[in-house]
Amino acid sequence: MRIDLHCHSTASDGTDTPAELVRNAAAAAGLDVVALTDHDTTRGYAEAIGALPEGLTLVTGAELSCRLDGVSLHMLAYLFDPEEPALLAERELVRDDRVPRARGMIAKLRELGVPVTWEQVARIAGDGSVGRPHVATALVELGVVPSVSDAFTEEWLADGGRAYVEKHETDPFEAIRLVKGAGGVTVFAHPGADKRGRTVPEAAIAELAAAGLDGIEVDHMDHDADTRARLRGLAKDLGLLVTGSSDYHGSRKTCVLGEYTTDPEVYGEITRRATGAFPVPGTGGA
Repeated sequence: MRIDLHCHSTASDGTDTPAELVRNAAAAAGLDVVALTDHDTTRGYAEAIGALPEGLTLVTGAELSCRLDGVSLHMLAYLFDPEEPALLAERELVRDDRVPRARGMIAKLRELGVPVTWEQVARIAGDGSVGRPHVATALVELGVVPSVSDAFTEEWLADGGRAYVEKHETDPFEAIRLVKGAGGVTVFAHPGADKRGRTVPEAAIAELAAAGLDGIEVDHMDHDADTRARLRGLAKDLGLLVTGSSDYHGSRKTCVLGEYTTDPEVYGEITRRATGAFPVPGTGGA
């Protein structure tokens, strides 16, 4: 059983539509279970469910933007009730701050001599929630950097970088409380991805575990072997679930669907803990 619990679509910063994502998950990657975890939005659910092929199960989720002691982090939330008012309001607050934040980054880039425009970034984002990857893609189009990942440096868009602008991000303890209140399960995404910027210390992860965090994403392209081993040991010490996933973004990143996967027993435990929603089995969508 092949399970990938972290994927993005055009509803946020991926390049596959939700329908394309589920079709590719079944046909190209041979997955049995795939999670749709767009940034701070559930807007892709209906399209993904409508196109879900027979034999593939969809886990509905989101990747929530959080900040702890000045460090940005991402919290994967699975199988929560998408209409629960408190969590919905917080997601909307984060999402609504994305446009002014993107405009702020564009203004900083223009001050640095980069001829990027809002129109260009909006075209790249399409109907998705605009974010740094869309600004980074604009830098690639303009020949400023060779790849999206090269834009996520202190020279450009990394946390604290020359063109970085903060946005509203949820306190992770509050995120855990809200997701649990909506019947969902929380997993700390790529906690050791230090190439992206500062990471939270293990003591903070222990505090999050005490507050109800369910798991940590260990097997991820941004974790080397030593980091994975360290995080696996930490998860064992703290009684946390261990997941693995691709963090698939389509052509925007080099990772492929199913590059890392989650153990079926862990997936079963996630579904057992969730009360806000249930996995959706495919019946052969159009």
